[in-house]
Amino acid sequence: EIEWSDEATRSMRRLTNSGGALTVDLVRDLRALFPAALLFPMYGLTEAFRSTYLDPGLVDQHPTSMGAAIPFAEILVIDDEGHPAAAGEEGELVHCGPLVAQGYWQDARRTAERFKPAPAASTYGGMAVWSGDRVRRDGDGLLYFVGRRDAMIKSAGNRISPQEIEDAALATGLVAEAVALGVPDERLGQAVHLVVRAAATGAQDNDSLSRALAKELPNFMQPHAIHWRESMPTNPNGKLDRAALARELGA
Repeated sequence: EIEWSDEATRSMRRLTNSGGALTVDLVRDLRALFPAALLFPMYGLTEAFRSTYLDPGLVDQHPTSMGAAIPFAEILVIDDEGHPAAAGEEGELVHCGPLVAQGYWQDARRTAERFKPAPAASTYGGMAVWSGDRVRRDGDGLLYFVGRRDAMIKSAGNRISPQEIEDAALATGLVAEAVALGVPDERLGQAVHLVVRAAATGAQDNDSLSRALAKELPNFMQPHAIHWRESMPTNPNGKLDRAALARELGA
């Protein structure tokens, strides 16, 4: 954690993010640390710059939302049948419009995987970025991140969002970082495993964490194993390296 000077915390006027969904606790901590700053939660794609933002005036009421489309971006939520998802229904985020890149430089295979024709519901048409991110849109038009399509855990016939488990673990205050993974299991297909790093002021308290998660998550989402780490691997972008943890656990 970075130590901020009083001058820096008082003078900060705007904060933004785009690397991942904010949690309720993180929003609260940012508010306390930078009381004069406006918070702009954002969601962005390398292939299309930014996609969505949440108006600072809505953050306290919707702290985990990605907001709605930025100007000149058309953001669709497409279900598994290729149709626009209903309010509250999960689907893939598809970014259409003039902000979409032409593809990956000299990489036709990856370009074909990610850049595909826009859904029929698009007003822009043309090529779109199919993000691979699962999201849902509420009745007010605000978007919420569910998880990566290729990271969803399939256990005993249930589709489980790792993010929901991770958010529940972080909300306990017992851990500073959390990654939920699906590990092959003969009976379940995949079993939920949770890798965590203890909070700076806490110990590795397996029983307390398990009890807290049991109160917040349904039975099928409960971790079958919790793995405590002194540190978590990160990728070159500074994000948690889920792939490295998956390899360690055989996921």
